[in-house]
Amino acid sequence: MPEIQMPKLSDTMTEGTLIAWKKKKGDQVSAGEVLAEIETDKATMEWESPEDGTLTEIYVQEGGKVNVGDKIAFVRGQGEEAPKQEAPAQNKKPEAAEENKPQAETEKPAPAEAAEKETVPPHQQGVGAAVSAARTETTQQKPQAREQKPEEPRVKASPVARRIAAELGVDLSTVKGTGPDGRIAETDVRAAAKTVTAGASGGTTKPQAQAPIAVKPGESARIQLSGMRKIIAQRLVESLGPVPHFYLTIDINAGPLMEAREELKSAGEGADAAKITVNDFVLKAAVMAAAKVPRVNASFDNDAIVQYADVDLGVAVAIEDGLLTPVIRAAQDKSLREISSLAKDLAHRARNKRMKPEEFQGGTFTVSNLGGMGIDSFSAVINPPQGFILAVGKVTKIPVVDDCDQVMVGHRMSITMSCDHRVIDGALGAEYLKEVRHLLENPALLMV
Repeated sequence: MPEIQMPKLSDTMTEGTLIAWKKKKGDQVSAGEVLAEIETDKATMEWESPEDGTLTEIYVQEGGKVNVGDKIAFVRGQGEEAPKQEAPAQNKKPEAAEENKPQAETEKPAPAEAAEKETVPPHQQGVGAAVSAARTETTQQKPQAREQKPEEPRVKASPVARRIAAELGVDLSTVKGTGPDGRIAETDVRAAAKTVTAGASGGTTKPQAQAPIAVKPGESARIQLSGMRKIIAQRLVESLGPVPHFYLTIDINAGPLMEAREELKSAGEGADAAKITVNDFVLKAAVMAAAKVPRVNASFDNDAIVQYADVDLGVAVAIEDGLLTPVIRAAQDKSLREISSLAKDLAHRARNKRMKPEEFQGGTFTVSNLGGMGIDSFSAVINPPQGFILAVGKVTKIPVVDDCDQVMVGHRMSITMSCDHRVIDGALGAEYLKEVRHLLENPALLMV
């Protein structure tokens, strides 16, 4: 099979970080078996082997960042030969495609192409002793040639490492690679650049995956944006800038909802992990209302409005580094119990960064609930290209006036609908929220 490339694991992904290898070079792997963990701009996901074979080559070390489409490993199948070093380097400088045999190289990481062509033909032919002799003769004519074997790995570098080295002004001949056969990775280059900036003499520090910066009280710090946080910032600008937001807010009489919860509890509902929560009722009501008022289940697409047949419900989940919105597909066909189970499972895996790309892509609208964090009410930002998002606050006890003009203790919950005015007008949004209120104030309708 061909060399395995960094996959595009989300619609906004341009590069990935190799968090951890679950297999080592030489291990036998089976199709579907987890090989590594890759961090994208949205989550950390397990990467599976596409077929059976032997993990023959690992091109990216843990902590290394790789552009989508760059090679990261080679799994040799039955009857296949081990990959030649020339093949991975066809889009790079020829010296990055050396055989495993040591040989002399120039100190410069990227010598002139004309000089390289003098040594490439015999190297590509793979003629053992003749190659070594030809190379020795060629390199002796170069005043800066190095003949010591330990120097050879210093000119092996990934395409990303070469690009970063050019940007940071790092001489690859001074960098010690930590990749296979001494190959220089991006993290090696960045470590070398930091060392040079600090006044040190070389780039020999072994790179490690970036860890969260612990900011001490009373101190300032510059915290580098993670891939996820970069995308969140980009998407918010894309949303609040081009998308004309307007907001509608309603208060729900949550008394019947709380009574329904108590009835389920007294009826011997399962453990906490399986119980129906107030948020589950809200999710079900949001879905049923969208099915009843289908024009809100839509998005703006240049010269048209796309109205969706299925209600694909996005559920906002706060994680350590940002926010994910796993999607419950065709939620209009699922019961309250099914929505509850799926929402809990997706939230658990989102917080543990174990989601598949298709599980958080798409969605026709989103529900974001901060009631559990003590927030009374708030306005959320639409996730383009969706047409709206619901922001749900906590259930609060307040004095209310009943139908007999008597003051009593009541339960109220605030829900704010952020709408894309290109898709949803005020009257349409009000119609949808009216249906949401009707369902939540009559929770028996959500359980049929």
